[in-house]
Amino acid sequence: MRKLIWAGYGVLATLVGIGLAHLAAALTDPAASPVLAVGSAVIDRTPTPVKEWAIRSFGSADKTILVGSVLAGVLVLAAVAGLLARRRLGLGAGLLVVLVGIAAGAVLTRPEAEPLDLLPSLVAALAAPAALRLLVRTHTRAATSDDGRRTVLLTLTALAAMAAVGGVAGRLVAGLRARPEDVTLPSPADPAPPLPRGLDDQVPGITRFRTPTADFYRVDTRLDVPVIGADDWTLTIDGDVDRKVTLGFDELLAMPMVERDITLTCVSNSVGGPYVGGARWLGVRLTDVLDLAGIGSTKADQILSTDFAGMTISTPLALATDGRDALVAVGMNGRPLPREHGFPARLVIPGLYGFISATKWLRRLTLTTYDDHQAYWTKRGWATEAPIKISARIDTPRALAELDAGDVVVGGVAWAQERGGIAGVQVRVDGGPWIDAQLGPDGGDDYWRQWFHRWSAAPGAHRIAVRAVAGNGEPQTAARAEPFPDGASGLHELLVRVS
Repeated sequence: MRKLIWAGYGVLATLVGIGLAHLAAALTDPAASPVLAVGSAVIDRTPTPVKEWAIRSFGSADKTILVGSVLAGVLVLAAVAGLLARRRLGLGAGLLVVLVGIAAGAVLTRPEAEPLDLLPSLVAALAAPAALRLLVRTHTRAATSDDGRRTVLLTLTALAAMAAVGGVAGRLVAGLRARPEDVTLPSPADPAPPLPRGLDDQVPGITRFRTPTADFYRVDTRLDVPVIGADDWTLTIDGDVDRKVTLGFDELLAMPMVERDITLTCVSNSVGGPYVGGARWLGVRLTDVLDLAGIGSTKADQILSTDFAGMTISTPLALATDGRDALVAVGMNGRPLPREHGFPARLVIPGLYGFISATKWLRRLTLTTYDDHQAYWTKRGWATEAPIKISARIDTPRALAELDAGDVVVGGVAWAQERGGIAGVQVRVDGGPWIDAQLGPDGGDDYWRQWFHRWSAAPGAHRIAVRAVAGNGEPQTAARAEPFPDGASGLHELLVRVS
C-alpha cells in the first residue's frame, strides 16, 4: 500500500507539470506541449507499415490513442519517480527532469521550433519536481503531526485541482485560438455550376452528395490544430524559377478565383473506407501562382510544397500543370478553410492522392527535382506518382446487417477522377452476373457520384459486391492491393443476412 501511495505522488506531480505546461503551450504554441511534442516525434519515427496498421485499426482515433499511449508511458515512469523519491527525493525529482528533457528535445527537433517553444517544458521542469517535493515533505511531516492526514488530503486536493485547471484551461484557450478567423472571401471569377440535388433524401444511409465541412475526413501528421493568422501568412514560390515571389494573403485573394467541386481521397483509405469526401473548393489556379515566378525554362520535375512546420510533399510538376483544376485553395463549401483543413491556404489537386497533392497550411512552393530533394512521404517509400484509383463503395446496407426479405436498396458512391468521371456502376450478388445500378446526378469528372440498386432479397446469407466504370471506359480492377505504396485497390464486398 505504501508503494502505491508513493507511486501516486509521482503520478500526481507529473500531472501538475503536464497540466501547467499544456496551459503555457496553449498561450504560445500548442505543438510545444510536452506530450504532443513527444507524440509528434514518435509519428515521425514510426515505420510506414506501423502507421498503416494504426490507421486501419483505429481510424480517426489513431492520434488520440497515440497521445494516450505516450501519456500512459510517461505516467508509468512518473510512478517510478515517486517510488525513487521515497528513498531519496533527488532521485525522483531527477527522473522527472529527465522526462521533461526528453520532451524539450522533441520540441527543439521540430523544424519550426523557436526559443519561446521551450517555455512549456521549462514550466513542467519547475512544476513537477516542486510538486513532488511538496508531497514528500507533507508526507514526512504528517507522521509527526496530529492533523497529518488532513494536511496530506488538502495538499493532494490542491495539487489535483492545479493539474485539472491547467489542463482544462489549456484546452479552452487552445479552442478559442483555433476558432475560424473572420475573413471575407472574394466571389469567384470562374464559378462552379450549381451542384445537382443528390440522392441524400431518396436512399437512406447513402453518403451525402456534398460532405459537410464538419464531417470531412482529416488525415495528417499533426497532433494539434495550427493557429496561423492571415495577416502573418505568406506564400513563397522559389527554387528553379525566373524570380522568387512572396505573396501575402490579401495578394492571393486579389488574384482571379476559381470554384470547383472536387473529391479528395487519402492514400491510406482501404477499399470501401471512409477517407474520401466531396466539397466545393475556392482558390487560385496553381499555374497562375507558379507563373508569377516564371517556370517556362525550368528543369524541375517536381513541386516541393512545404507547410508552416516544415512538412514537405512532392507533386510531379507535369501532373500539377497538365490542365487539371489544381488550386491553391482558400475556401471550402462557401466558407474560409477551417484551421484543421489548412487555413489560410492549402493545395487541392484533383485526381491525385493527398500525400502528393493536398498540402495544408501551405507556406512554400519550391520548383526542384526528385534527385535533389525528397519529401516526407517519398523518403518513406510511397509512390512518386499516385493517381487516385477508380473505386466504388457500398454505404448501405452495412456489412453483417440483418435485413428483411424483399425489396432492399443497395447504394453508395463511386469516383474516377481525371478519367471522365463515373459512367457506370454495377452490383453483383453471390457471384452472379453484374447488374447495372442507377446513377445519381453528375457533379463533374472530378467529383464522386451516388448510385443505388433495388435488390429482391431472399432469405439466407448473401455476398454483395460493387464495381465502377470510368467515363473513359476503364473498369475498376478486382486485383487486391494494400494502400502502400500507391493506394488500395480491389472490389468492395460485404456479407449480409436476410431473414
